[in-house]
Amino acid sequence: MSIVPTKDQFKALLKLPKDQPVSMVNLLKFKAVADDGQESGAAAYARYMKNVAPLIQREGGRVVWMGEARSLYIGVAGTDDWDRVVIVEYPNPRAFIRMNSTEEYAAVHPDREAGLERTVLLVSAAEPLPVQ
Repeated sequence: MSIVPTKDQFKALLKLPKDQPVSMVNLLKFKAVADDGQESGAAAYARYMKNVAPLIQREGGRVVWMGEARSLYIGVAGTDDWDRVVIVEYPNPRAFIRMNSTEEYAAVHPDREAGLERTVLLVSAAEPLPVQ
């Protein structure tokens, strides 16, 4: 499983409305041992998060929520082994793309790759809540 987008996935992101916020919902499964063989995948990813947070903020984004994935309540057995869920909100898709296109991001991204066994990254847009 890839931890970087395909060309088609990137093109789909470019087609989203340019003036609407997006939330990136990250499902994360860590490697038991990071690529360097010296630490856990979770430790490598924690370093990535520490270093990417200022880049997210610079583009007007924010980490909305991060927590442990504890159990599957509804769904298919075997899809419940995620370690962590992270939700990051950006003012628009272009802000996310700009952040991912910087040299600073390229410098911190290896820790993400070193720590993740696999991931799912869902692009989500807020909708108004139904009126009660």
